[in-house]
Amino acid sequence: MTALTARLLDGVRAVPADQWDACAGTGNPFVSHAFLSALEDSGSVGGRSGWQPLPIVVDGADGAPVAIAPAYGKSHSQGEYVFDHGWADAWERAGGSYYLKLQIAAPFSPVPGPRLLLRDPAAAPALIAALEAVVDQNGLSSAHATFVTDEQLPAFEAAGWLIRQGVQFHWANDGYGSFDDFLAALASRKRKAIRKERAAAVEGLTIRHLTGAAIEPRHWEAFWRFYQDTGNRKWGRPYLTRAFFPLLGERLGERVLLILAEREGVPIAGALNLIGDDTLYGRYWGATEEVPFLHFELCYYQAIDAAISRGLARVEAGAQGEHKLARGYAPVPTWSAHYLPDPNFRRAVAEFLAREREGMAAETSYLAELTPFKRC
Repeated sequence: MTALTARLLDGVRAVPADQWDACAGTGNPFVSHAFLSALEDSGSVGGRSGWQPLPIVVDGADGAPVAIAPAYGKSHSQGEYVFDHGWADAWERAGGSYYLKLQIAAPFSPVPGPRLLLRDPAAAPALIAALEAVVDQNGLSSAHATFVTDEQLPAFEAAGWLIRQGVQFHWANDGYGSFDDFLAALASRKRKAIRKERAAAVEGLTIRHLTGAAIEPRHWEAFWRFYQDTGNRKWGRPYLTRAFFPLLGERLGERVLLILAEREGVPIAGALNLIGDDTLYGRYWGATEEVPFLHFELCYYQAIDAAISRGLARVEAGAQGEHKLARGYAPVPTWSAHYLPDPNFRRAVAEFLAREREGMAAETSYLAELTPFKRC
């Protein structure tokens, strides 16, 4: 491939939406122009957030992008879900400055997806080389591509990036026609436990699934309250701004699924999901009333119902959470790729990752034995 030019831009909005999405595709909404520009326009990234939008674009001979990386300059390690605080501490103790670093990610979203957005797959090496050049030429400590898909991992490996393994819990649709079909695949004791949980969770409540124009300003106002409650408890302060949610609904429309629990017409809890080509992505949850098992109902069981009704292949319900195992979500590996130009730092991290990978493989194998499905 010839006549490629790399550019470092100051935001997603510097690229026309049609050109961005020609590279990103339609499968994963978290790398769409709509999602990433909503983060910028709402002030959730940029400013003092510690996420400085720095998309890197490789242009083809026709002058249009053939490859894009959704990259950010990071002045901290929050909102990434692949934890490198130990690496930062070690680098700082050695006299270095870990921040700024370059993060290739969908901010605040532990969702596997493409990190090399490619209109032309042959441009992948040029895009990775451009990422490395940004690090090297600006004296940054490192670059990190988090939640990389299985398909794109070889491109990073070929470039010599270090690979880190994690684990999440996803639900797989084995051709189920209904939630009862799914339950029939479980051991009897687990099946009864889930039915009991669901009945207790929804007693006295109405559950609503809303998409597109059916999500009104009042619904977003209610969800903002839910999100604030969760954010304050988990992170100290919410990552996303109030303006983000209605912008998301406006720009992604029918790809947004808001599941609400109402008591006498008043929303008391909600779960926000995005709909991909073959996956339902569960993202944010919150409640203003404590109801036993309601979190499981809205985030896991209702998500399964929604995926089955839409013929989707899987539900990805976010990071961590071994409690998902008992509810039919199985462990799957996740991947990140890391570029560390300093040879001594790279060697130390590589040794750490080798030890971590052994433990992760054993843990994933153990967790797989704990799923509630019938044993043959």
